Amino acid sequence: MFLNDYDIIVVGGGHAGAEAASAAAKMGSNTLLITMNLQAIAQMSCNPAMGGIAKGQIVREIDALGGMSGIITDKTMIQFRMLNRSKGPAMWSPRAQSDRMRFAEEWRLTLEANPKVDFFQDMVNGLLVENNKVCGVKTGMGFNIKSKAVILTNGTFLNGLIHIGEKNFGGGRMGEKAATGITEQLVELGFESGRMKTGTPPRVDGRSLDFSKMEEQGGDEFPQKFSFTDTQTLKKQRSCWITYTNPMVHELLREGFDRSPMFNGAIKSTGPRYCPSIEDKINRFESRTRHQIFAEPEGWNTIEYYVNGFSTSLPEDIQAKALRSVPGFEKVKFFRPGYAIEYDYFPPTQIKHTLETKPIENLYFAGQINGTTGYEEAACQGLIAGMNAHLKINEKPPFVLKRNEAYIGVLIDDLITKGTEEPYRMFTSRAEYRILLRQDNADERLTALSHSVGLASEERLKKIENKYKKARSLISFLKENSVHPEEINPVIEARNGTPLKQSYKMDVVLKRPEIKLEDFEKFERIQRFIAENQLGEEELEQTEIHIKYEGYIKKEKENADKLKRLENLKIPTNFDYSRLKSITVEARQKLTKLKPETIAQASRISGVSPADISILLIYLGR
Repeated sequence: MFLNDYDIIVVGGGHAGAEAASAAAKMGSNTLLITMNLQAIAQMSCNPAMGGIAKGQIVREIDALGGMSGIITDKTMIQFRMLNRSKGPAMWSPRAQSDRMRFAEEWRLTLEANPKVDFFQDMVNGLLVENNKVCGVKTGMGFNIKSKAVILTNGTFLNGLIHIGEKNFGGGRMGEKAATGITEQLVELGFESGRMKTGTPPRVDGRSLDFSKMEEQGGDEFPQKFSFTDTQTLKKQRSCWITYTNPMVHELLREGFDRSPMFNGAIKSTGPRYCPSIEDKINRFESRTRHQIFAEPEGWNTIEYYVNGFSTSLPEDIQAKALRSVPGFEKVKFFRPGYAIEYDYFPPTQIKHTLETKPIENLYFAGQINGTTGYEEAACQGLIAGMNAHLKINEKPPFVLKRNEAYIGVLIDDLITKGTEEPYRMFTSRAEYRILLRQDNADERLTALSHSVGLASEERLKKIENKYKKARSLISFLKENSVHPEEINPVIEARNGTPLKQSYKMDVVLKRPEIKLEDFEKFERIQRFIAENQLGEEELEQTEIHIKYEGYIKKEKENADKLKRLENLKIPTNFDYSRLKSITVEARQKLTKLKPETIAQASRISGVSPADISILLIYLGR
């Protein structure tokens, strides 16, 4: 069946698997993608959307690194919104509704266009391991396929169990069987495993909804995009719709609580804290008389709608009665009910920053197998795993992003140093350097790094260098030229600001909260400079953000430099923490188990105090 051994085998065709296979192949590795259903590559198993708070930053980082999620989202989106526009740029987060069927199709075609990607439809139920080093996989049809590295991206399929009310049955998602064998083998090899839960809402027939009883939520007037490449912006958009639950809905839902797997003990694992089911919301927030429900179209032409905000595993009859009491849903027809799913994961303290596992060499984990939730979190892990698997088998230095370089770096560092006992979701609050890690500057932060290891193209790097060169030229122009009171005071006074009494450099005036760069664009000298230097919207946005937040950006860079010094203090691989009698027992146990690579990483481990770090530094001769 297989003509040659492979460089890399990717197990699983979800968002993590697709990015892993794409990255490894683009870097030059002969890659085999094995999945149980080739028709479901990059399937949007839950909501038909990409991005959102902090998640949008991740998609832009994936794109800046040379990944494909941003490009494919741009090609298949049906609505775009920039969230948190009323806040500072560190909080701006792009989000897109996607055409669910087209998204999966575009990913499949993208992977097929790469001659170094091969495909095989089968279940992987074991690994080939020799001397604690992976060398291939075993499949359900009995094939042993050899490779130099393996990336597991099994999503919710490892011993997946679906719950609807008092019913439960095996499955990785509705209509697809669970994957067996891998968990059991990994536990035998010394891995620790656990169980997690996630859920999904009902899908319904849009023809049966009464949108006149809902609030329309359109996209941005001037939609942007995710990719820094030349993808097209949307010319038309589809609306989402907002409605609300009410006390009657809540009472009807409570009728099924005794049959709910969440409350009757059938589900024992932990679900996502920040994306609770509707029954969990009602139970935890009893004082709330209503909760928001979004009716989201699943594509340009389909009649299928996703009921965001109504994730549930209640019995189907309760789901139907309750949802039909929501305004606009009185005559709703179901495509399928909501359900919960339990699955195996492996606590991520067992992996390195490269996403290679500590117990088995050349074996990588990416996505929900590491305890994360979300397409974006999975995709970025797949990308990093694909890059590092290729680099490792070619004996090149690893690719690791620091916390001050990317949200992706924050995510991976959090997983490794803190672990997770509930599905991990990224938030802007998790990033201590979020002013540096904005969605708008992901290309400036990351493309050169990716280019240096062979993923981001030369063409892309030159384009970005040119973009920021233009932005810097406008920044210099604004710092060197003055604005006079008679030019800008009418604008200042109209916005209740304090008028200028003398001329100031333009950058100084632009720092005022009531002044925007567009206020200067009516000046002839600015218009001429913009035209002569061919500055576009991206360069103008970068200029304004840099000047307005210059002080904050400088301060965060200083703090990041302090962290960098600790990151450079390496801890020997086999350091014996039992010698450190002066540190706490908890710190000794956690340092021994997690084996941090640097002092900075050790300092972020829960239970390791600053005093413990000081003692460790003394032992290291610092």
